[in-house]
Amino acid sequence: MTASATTADVKGFLALELSAGNVPGQAALRPADAAMLVERVGRDLATLVPAIRDLDLTLAAAHFDPAEALRPGWPLHRRLEELHQRAPGRNSGPRMIAFGADERGEVPQPFAADADLAGGPLRVLPFMLSGEDHTVSEVAERLEAVLLETGMAQADTALLAQQAFGAQIEHARYLTLHDLAAMTAMQYGHGGLEALWPIIETALLAPEQEEWLDAPPEPLLRYSGGEVHIALFEPSAWRARYAPQESTDERLERAYNHFLARQQQFAAVLEAHGIPVTFAHCAGYADPREALGQA
Repeated sequence: MTASATTADVKGFLALELSAGNVPGQAALRPADAAMLVERVGRDLATLVPAIRDLDLTLAAAHFDPAEALRPGWPLHRRLEELHQRAPGRNSGPRMIAFGADERGEVPQPFAADADLAGGPLRVLPFMLSGEDHTVSEVAERLEAVLLETGMAQADTALLAQQAFGAQIEHARYLTLHDLAAMTAMQYGHGGLEALWPIIETALLAPEQEEWLDAPPEPLLRYSGGEVHIALFEPSAWRARYAPQESTDERLERAYNHFLARQQQFAAVLEAHGIPVTFAHCAGYADPREALGQA
């Protein structure tokens, strides 16, 4: 949640779990469908937390990979905030506002999803609840308490999303920003990426801090100043750190190639989260932590 002196907002998502191998036919909804969807989202949320009726609801009627939603500075919600501030009807009571494709079905750049991240089983539609500080605080607390357990979208909301996006949807549910982060961390754990999550979490929640991943056999990483530096080892330096007892050339080569692939995997995940990555060369004689500390 972010706040100013008199107004604040709650960041959340309508999450669509797709059937295996299914890709939505539409990237974003045209105005009529977007308007219908935001009304149903507002109804669903207000059923869970009635005070939401006193807030503006702004919805991106376009779907994204979770990694696009979990980027430093929350760029998707920042775009929603900018558009919300320019939308007509301020000071005329709570509003429901949706942004998506235009009448021709073309998606404006602010809501054009990353094509390289298409095809995942979970797609998320960002929404934002805005209003008076005290109401937003109450709503934020209640949503954190109830959404993960009871936040399934109502059947007609899920059906509308399925038909409008041209997708086969297994489940549609509401998540807070923290819910999505926790779910992503758990998925990364199941996928063998648990060692990387503290780096991502620091970039998202405490970007001014420094965070290291220094846990062989994993690659050596340092997050600082908004970017990640990955130690790029010469073969001799890699062997000294990761395989000092190994003497079989074939095993060494296989292990080194696996290590290089792991580095590239980590770099790809970080870049999907909008975290810049650079590789810092570490010569065989150098202390790799010192080399990264100077990067």
